[in-house]
Amino acid sequence: MTIDVHVRDLRYFVAVAEELHFTRAAEGLYVSQPALSKQIRALERQLGAQLLRRDRHGVALTAAGAALLPHARNVLSAWEAGAAAVEATEASRRSTLVVGMSTSPGRGGLLPAVRSRFTAEHPEVTLRLRQLTWDDPTAGLADGGTDVAFVWLPLPDQERYDWTLVAEEPRLLALPESHPLAARAELDFADLLDEPFLALPESAGPLRDHWLALDARAGRPPRIGAEVSGAEETYEALVAGLGVCLVAAGNAPLISLGGVTTRPVRGIGPSRYVLAWRREDAHRPLVAAYARACRGTVER
Repeated sequence: MTIDVHVRDLRYFVAVAEELHFTRAAEGLYVSQPALSKQIRALERQLGAQLLRRDRHGVALTAAGAALLPHARNVLSAWEAGAAAVEATEASRRSTLVVGMSTSPGRGGLLPAVRSRFTAEHPEVTLRLRQLTWDDPTAGLADGGTDVAFVWLPLPDQERYDWTLVAEEPRLLALPESHPLAARAELDFADLLDEPFLALPESAGPLRDHWLALDARAGRPPRIGAEVSGAEETYEALVAGLGVCLVAAGNAPLISLGGVTTRPVRGIGPSRYVLAWRREDAHRPLVAAYARACRGTVER
């Protein structure tokens, strides 16, 4: 038999069952005692059982009431959790999601395509882009300044983050067009060990090491020609002849301008570009939705 019972009636029953006093329960519920008594009687009629015994000594649970009480509490707890989840979801739909990056993702219009997918699902949400320098390889994730970020692996404290892969690309060598090595169609990394390299700031940690290809140097320390914190600085340093640098194939157009060229390099692995977020935020609806939009764009 199916019985439709209002959550309100269960709340009234639990209040009386816990107080074992109609007047105190009514005061706690901010209702009148007659109204409370009326709803309890209505609930008993629906269930076909007496839940509370009332006499001159007070109020007591019947066997049926004692059987119902833990289930009523569970229903109320589940309802409160559900209502809280709805409230959190609605609040998130009206909020802002901050997307970090150190350079524009480019790559065939990736960013506007992700935005289009995301806003189709969450039109009420404001997306705010925040561009940071390479001093912070997490693009704002580490200090909480961004919610998701387009970043390169490896990240400092990498266990703090989850990500979805955006692109895996070969690392090319960027160098001045006037450099003697620019005459070659392809280079071995072993030929570059004595070249001065442009380096990310030391605060970039393992990412600095990645772009210096420390793992391919057999223990030989790199020569640092200059430190750079962004694409414009990199281009200017290349043109000035301060050094060469590795660059992901997808970012090559950012610095392959007048006076700068790129060449394939043998002997080093690829780069990995990802959309990342803090693991503790993986349950947040908007973070999950943006990651879903990014995956859908990349896989299309």
